[in-house]
Amino acid sequence: MIEETEIAACMRRSLNRYFKDLDGEPPCEIYNMVVSAVEKPLLVYILDRAEGNQTRAADMLGINRNTLRKKMREYGLID
Repeated sequence: MIEETEIAACMRRSLNRYFKDLDGEPPCEIYNMVVSAVEKPLLVYILDRAEGNQTRAADMLGINRNTLRKKMREYGLID
C-alpha cells in the first residue's frame, strides 16, 4: 500500500467535507474547483520563493516558463 502524503490527506479531508456539505446535492465541476483552489496559491508561493524570477519559478514547478506565464495570466497575476 502506498503511503498517503500530507497534501493528499489534506485534499481527501477537504473533499470529504465538501461532499458532506453538499447534503445530497449533486456535485459538479470538481476537477476545476480543486485545480483552481490549489494552483493559484501554489503559483503565488513559488513565485515568492523564487523572488519573482519566472524562469526559476518555472524550474521549481517543473513546467515551461511560457506555461507559467499563461497560468499567471489566467489567475490575474500578470497582465
